[in-house]
Amino acid sequence: MPFRGKYYNWKPYTGGGVKPCALNCLAEGYNFYTERSPAVIDGTRCQADSLDICINGECKHVGCDNILGSDAKEDRCRVCGGDGSTCEVTEGLFNDSLPRGGYMEVVQIPKGSVHIEVREVAVSKNYIALKSEGDDYYINGAWTIDWPRKFDIAGTAFHYKRPTDEPESLEALGATTEILVVMVLLQEQNLGIHYKFNVPIQRTGSGDNEVGFSWHHLPWSECSATCAGGSQKQEVVCKRLDDNSVVQNSYCDSDSKPPGNQRPCNTEPCPPEWFIGDWSECGKTCDGGIRTRTVLCIRKIGPAEEETLQDSHCLTHRPIEQESCNNQSCPPQWVTLDWSECTPKCGPGFKHRIVLCKSSDLTKTFPPALCSDHNKPPVRIRCSLGRCPPPRWIPGEWGQCSAQCGLGQQMRTVQCLSYTGQPSTECPDSLRPNTMQQCESKCDATPISSGDECKDVNKVAYCPLVLKFKFCSRAYFRQMCCKTCQGH
Repeated sequence: MPFRGKYYNWKPYTGGGVKPCALNCLAEGYNFYTERSPAVIDGTRCQADSLDICINGECKHVGCDNILGSDAKEDRCRVCGGDGSTCEVTEGLFNDSLPRGGYMEVVQIPKGSVHIEVREVAVSKNYIALKSEGDDYYINGAWTIDWPRKFDIAGTAFHYKRPTDEPESLEALGATTEILVVMVLLQEQNLGIHYKFNVPIQRTGSGDNEVGFSWHHLPWSECSATCAGGSQKQEVVCKRLDDNSVVQNSYCDSDSKPPGNQRPCNTEPCPPEWFIGDWSECGKTCDGGIRTRTVLCIRKIGPAEEETLQDSHCLTHRPIEQESCNNQSCPPQWVTLDWSECTPKCGPGFKHRIVLCKSSDLTKTFPPALCSDHNKPPVRIRCSLGRCPPPRWIPGEWGQCSAQCGLGQQMRTVQCLSYTGQPSTECPDSLRPNTMQQCESKCDATPISSGDECKDVNKVAYCPLVLKFKFCSRAYFRQMCCKTCQGH
């Protein structure tokens, strides 16, 4: 299951500051833990050194006879329901020192000892150590100091503590399965080490005969479940034959110990009940989403077996399986309109668009300052519609002919213009059109009065040439060669 969008490898976290029956997990390789569930699986120990168990997320007391809610307690000898007569207290204060420092033996702890406490009298630079009878160090050996923590030694858990402002200590419930030796690594004057533990009594009866011990079955425990199949257990304990008192198991022959008994009980199915799954992730992070969960009517028919029933079999009101979530309004967001056309029409240019700060439902427009600047979409981008056409020569209209009658000249303007109509100097001269050309204007016929006769002037001999070279359109030649030019 992801946690805040990431996946981790988890291991149980049982440190301080957490509810004992919540499922607290430590992310491997990271320095954080989190509560993944409000309740661990029923039957999980509340604490490592306690018989109490978690049920429905709450810590329930378990007696030393392993019966839920039982008032049975261990005595000082760790005998369930005992009277404390099977052990005796060993207690003392060790305050010897070595002038040059080093390891010194404090006390030997016999096999089977319980409620072991070793503690410095005052804070010092010395260190409590622990080893076996065969000189194998378990804690703080070979001039190497271990971190304070729990050590599993000799069949029990030793808790080694070394606070910065309190004396060092070593504690265990026991019973131990071997002889242990408490040592001290001296680095300064020993201010004293107090020790206390309870040692089993090796009792004998009257006379020279040793008291007998034998195995006995306790009464059946209560059923572990009220329905769908639980179990009852019949534990085996060691008892004295003379007074029938319960003693430590080490007094009886372990090879002849009979097995504990177990039998099923309360095998009838449980009443139908609603199974309610976890809520899904919300469909939206804001503006109201929907989350769902599985709701089924089930009935437990065995320790690990359930059946699904019709909803009508469950008598209580059916829990909801869908609800709204994240109903808070979303923050304003940027909304873009369509891009404009690229301008200019050719060559590199830009496209523009309008960007508005709108409400999440797009019904309201806000000042731009209410939207985040760092994710504002661009309002202008570069564009190109291809290369522009080259400049070209643009000729104007021809002007009037310079001659009102006959041949003359006429002019026009020729400009080099870009595609936008701006003057340019990049038109090739070889393609430049003419700015001047020859022109001819028609001459009106010279009116002849009724009294005058149209004739060639006698002294003019070139009238045939005037006609040949088409000079009749000129007023002078037309007058001098009237007859020749008549009709032409």
